Amino acid sequence: MRQYEWGAEQVEPGRWSFALWSPDAADVAVEIGGRVVPMSAEADGWHRAEAEAKAGDTYRLRIGDVAIPDPASRAQAGDVHADSVLVDPAHDFHPWDGRPWEETVILEIHVGLFTPEGTFAAAAARMEELAALGVTMVELMPVGQFPGARGWGYDGVLPWAPHPSYGTPADMRAFVDAAHRAGISVILDVVYNHFGPDGAWIGQVAPSFFHPEIATPWGAAIAFDEPAVRRFFIGNALHWLREYNLDGFRFDAIDQIRDQGEPEFMVELGQAIRDGGFDRPIHLTTEDNRNITRLHDENGPYDGEWNDDYHHCIHVLLTGETQDYYSSFGPAPFEDLCLSLECGFVEQGQPRPPQKTGRGERSCDLPWHAFVNFNQNHDQTGNRAKGERLLALADPDAVKVAHALLLLGPFVPMLFMGEEAGETAPFQFFADFTGDLAEATRKGRHAEFPGVKEFPDPMSEETYERSRPYRGDPGAMAAWRDLTRRLLAFRQDRIVPLMTSGRAGDPEITRAGPRSLVARWPFAAGTLRIALDFGDGGPFPDAGDIRIEEGTCRLSCIIEA
Repeated sequence: MRQYEWGAEQVEPGRWSFALWSPDAADVAVEIGGRVVPMSAEADGWHRAEAEAKAGDTYRLRIGDVAIPDPASRAQAGDVHADSVLVDPAHDFHPWDGRPWEETVILEIHVGLFTPEGTFAAAAARMEELAALGVTMVELMPVGQFPGARGWGYDGVLPWAPHPSYGTPADMRAFVDAAHRAGISVILDVVYNHFGPDGAWIGQVAPSFFHPEIATPWGAAIAFDEPAVRRFFIGNALHWLREYNLDGFRFDAIDQIRDQGEPEFMVELGQAIRDGGFDRPIHLTTEDNRNITRLHDENGPYDGEWNDDYHHCIHVLLTGETQDYYSSFGPAPFEDLCLSLECGFVEQGQPRPPQKTGRGERSCDLPWHAFVNFNQNHDQTGNRAKGERLLALADPDAVKVAHALLLLGPFVPMLFMGEEAGETAPFQFFADFTGDLAEATRKGRHAEFPGVKEFPDPMSEETYERSRPYRGDPGAMAAWRDLTRRLLAFRQDRIVPLMTSGRAGDPEITRAGPRSLVARWPFAAGTLRIALDFGDGGPFPDAGDIRIEEGTCRLSCIIEA
């Protein structure tokens, strides 16, 4: 019996089932082992076949005279245009009960850059080190296969297949096992709002997979009103959880999922995962520019939302930058920070000049751990013209205190690889396209930043290598790691028990000066109090359970019974 509607699965030893949805195709077959096996057409657009084969065999799907990789390929024999590979998902996973969401401290990593080797195997060797630092969850930037050897992963076209530059499916399973042995959960960033520009054969296989009349920033919208399309992505998510023992997902830019179906696709997806029968906690987070709350309240299936508003407050406050999407945070960034510490989102539907219309919904009643807060991530760093880190843009003393605020607040903190060690090297946009697509990408980046000179070439391997972290001054990085370790040890020992006990009222955020505040968050087991001063120099608590002083910037954290 098949588990998923798309792709190739072993249905009994030595026998494999193949399935493809291509409602406009009449002549569909599987090429495998020198044979051409016709696929039977069904009334609902599905084509199916079975064939004798073994794991490791390669195959292609043939539509008329065109041979293509399987859109649900579990692995590729080469690039995105190569043969697909039959994969046996069997693996003896390390026993793992998972971790509760309240304990979460996320480190976002790019597998190719996280280690010099750029592989799952090399990343696995670093999990114990991260656990000792206090990291409890690793979030992988997308690993579904994309064109070329280098890329962020958001131009993926074969979302069921781990990118071969990082290793094999077995290597990825071993990485997850290593993380679990170290006590670290693993979630995967997945892109369900578009396919990349090279190798997206799905558009030729099934034009009905898209709505050409509905535009997104990346082209025609995916047709989420089609049941087969929904099953492609729901099956993809379940496959990562079942066959790789992952602990959840971050769903990229769900505001660009132009959904015309009922129920809403993200609701159906979340519920399908919740109903999946998993014996460990599964954690689901979203990125959503709409600042909506219905997916994350007590009736919603999602745990957390990436909170860009918090990032924007901190960034504008520390750097003074007010261009582009920072513009609405420019007039009063510290006031906005106070609101974010109270309610999570800053933009909750109220007018925010220079925007003409409000954005967002009231968020003050959501649990504080429904917000994934960060001072840096791949987007906010890498989508800058030159990919500068926060430490390259702001006063290091203020950055350290902002680091402490992030790690000691009652929200879910996320760090971007290297940030835990005070990384100053940039993280730049890079890809590995060729020909006209490479040139179009270069021109697009120049058009986005017309005033920037000496623009890094996104196709250059030097740009990629320049983005590799952990190569700075060893002494400085060790000092930053010590700070991170100290803060996270306090968080796990003193703050997590508060969060686990549950919220017990509304927070009190008292502004003490132009750039200073006192915040109190009440829980059933006690109250978390943080005093913060970004350089006002006024009265400040003499004591604290943990205290950070860097130049004129200070933070004191106290747990009140």
